[in-house]
Amino acid sequence: MAKKHINTLPTKEQILELLANDKTIKGKRDLARAFAIRGEMRAPFKLLLREMKNEGLISRSSKDLSAPSDLPSVTVLEIPEDADPEEMIAYPTKWHSEKAEKPTVIIKTTKNARVSPAPGDNILARISKTGTQYFAQPMKIINKIKRAQIGIIRLVEKGGARLIPVERKQKEMQIAASNLAGAKDGDLVEVEIIISGRMMIPSAKVISIIGNPHSEGAVSMIALHNLEIPYRFSKAIKDQAQNLKPVEQGSREDWLDIPFITIDPETAKDHDDAVFAKADTDPKNTDGHIVYVAIADVSAYVISGSDIDKEAYTRGNSVYFPDRVVPMLPERISNNLCSLVEGEQRPAMALKMIFDNEGNKLSHQFHRVIIRSNAKLSYQQAQSAIDGQADSITVPLLETTLKPLWAAYSAMAKARNKRGPLELDLPEKKIILNDKGMVERIFIPPRLEAHRLIEEMMIAANVCAAQTLEQSKSPLLYRVHDVPGREKLIALREFLASLKMSFSKSDAIRPDHFNQTLRSAKKNDKSDQVNEMVLRSQSQAEYSPINYGHFGLNLDRYAHFTSPIRRYSDLIIHRALISALGLGDDGLSEFDIQRLSLTAQHLSSTERRAMAAERETTDRLVAYFMSDKINAIFKGRIAGLVKSGLFVRLHESGADGFVPASSLGSDYFRYIEDQQAMIGERTGERFQLGDNVEVKLLEVAPLAGALRFEVVSRGEMVAPLKSRGAKRSAKPYKRSRRRTK
Repeated sequence: MAKKHINTLPTKEQILELLANDKTIKGKRDLARAFAIRGEMRAPFKLLLREMKNEGLISRSSKDLSAPSDLPSVTVLEIPEDADPEEMIAYPTKWHSEKAEKPTVIIKTTKNARVSPAPGDNILARISKTGTQYFAQPMKIINKIKRAQIGIIRLVEKGGARLIPVERKQKEMQIAASNLAGAKDGDLVEVEIIISGRMMIPSAKVISIIGNPHSEGAVSMIALHNLEIPYRFSKAIKDQAQNLKPVEQGSREDWLDIPFITIDPETAKDHDDAVFAKADTDPKNTDGHIVYVAIADVSAYVISGSDIDKEAYTRGNSVYFPDRVVPMLPERISNNLCSLVEGEQRPAMALKMIFDNEGNKLSHQFHRVIIRSNAKLSYQQAQSAIDGQADSITVPLLETTLKPLWAAYSAMAKARNKRGPLELDLPEKKIILNDKGMVERIFIPPRLEAHRLIEEMMIAANVCAAQTLEQSKSPLLYRVHDVPGREKLIALREFLASLKMSFSKSDAIRPDHFNQTLRSAKKNDKSDQVNEMVLRSQSQAEYSPINYGHFGLNLDRYAHFTSPIRRYSDLIIHRALISALGLGDDGLSEFDIQRLSLTAQHLSSTERRAMAAERETTDRLVAYFMSDKINAIFKGRIAGLVKSGLFVRLHESGADGFVPASSLGSDYFRYIEDQQAMIGERTGERFQLGDNVEVKLLEVAPLAGALRFEVVSRGEMVAPLKSRGAKRSAKPYKRSRRRTK
């Protein structure tokens, strides 16, 4: 028997080089001969040529192959992030010539088009040509190929390694020993694909060692890659940021005499906002207050259309992890030039608001200023001072700064209570890491009055921004939150009925209707159940150039203005205010205005992406923390239900886990949607949303961030399902496992 000829596939670059340099190559047979493609290599070689044709790298006429001088009739295009949404252009993702520039392709879309791409998308498109100009008819929006991915190194006996991906959809890859870059067995690494081998198995090269997959730094990288969140700034962007010079006072108003302070979390590295308040001495406003809010003037450094601006737009917002921040702006800007650092002069967009003694706003005015923060306080530090435990920093600030701030807040809180925003109790867990990046403890911190003070002053400033821009007839991005939908309200009413509670049947639902229900639930010790269901009934907040109000805050108009270091939406509002009030020539550009609708969609999307990344990372960290607690018993409450089981959230740590319905006992438990409950057919044992339960931890999947529990406490006994219209079984019921008392 003849010995099989073993060879390897050529690279795409080798094929293109041969086509460009050897005019005798006409078809795939010529290519096969040139690269000695025989036997078992023929099938993967055909696949490679087909892939190159689909990518537009080669064109084919009859049986002839060539490097294309024109774009093929169907190809993949990349639309730049900064493309004009009204007149979008694109470029081929692959181009055969290093000498010739990629051709520009004009995207043709219609109002009723089935495919409507946006700046930043990759698309499959049908290409036409008039003269020298290419036009594209979008066929499909396609996912961008990830430039790098991550996984766990597993060394093999013959040298080299396998990469076990953290995503199930990704395939394993081979890594040659020379491409390990010092990675050891079990390391979490970032790799890039370098070649497709003989059997079309991806081969990879380690480009960075992330470290211990149990550590926070590594876990957050998993979320960043899974959700394709940009986390590195290019050298060009960093160099541009580094070369920025501090803004001089120029025509700005001098507010250096106002003793602003910042109040932030202890670990905050960037400071968007500073506040100050004092009593109003105007005899017409007895016991009134003047509140000053200064916000970092990011627009002075991030100019519309600049490379830094394009990068900030792409990111949309900063992403916060337990011990890591992926910033929207380079550190030179976010932590230095724009951050309202204690004792340093900083440019700011500032606001002066006057309130009466009931917290009603009488007037407001925006200014472009230069300020100096007098002190940097944490929420706990400011609260302790007000509570009578001032330290060496807060003692001199107590009478002159902190007490006037609290007095102004007390008045503002009166107006807030009259307005009646939604009062949901939503505790958030906090993860403390040790010096090795591992979870040390998880707890739910108390919500302080200091948090509410800053929140209320920022809300007031955001309302002022929306009001001013509306009055100036300026384009703007609203922060909107729609009224709950009819179906969600029906579900809420049905659930409350199962608790013998009612909800307003009015067509004009207001936040106070929910607040009345929440107060009633608290009196009847049903807060957990009702809070969870009220939260589920709410719409999701988003950005929009069209205003339909903010239901949760019970405000007619609202715009994000107070966090431009970490939210691009706020930067848009700053630019709009600069233009509307004539405060400089670095305001809202025509391009900003033209793409406002797309910006709203994009920022809503990046916000959801950031929330998902933060949630995924927290879930994985908690799972690692719980991995040595198998068979331990915990107290928690039911936080969600689906047909297949229950989601339980632990009281102490806030960890979430799943209880399969099949594990609830020997009875058959059915999901009853209108009660948000699982009920046993024969026994009538019920597990309902918000119920307190005890669970045993059975299984942990750290990389997936998943916990599996078993309920070990009894549910409430109600009428069995089989007695509700069907004959009840006479068979005696026995539990298959022991219950705790």
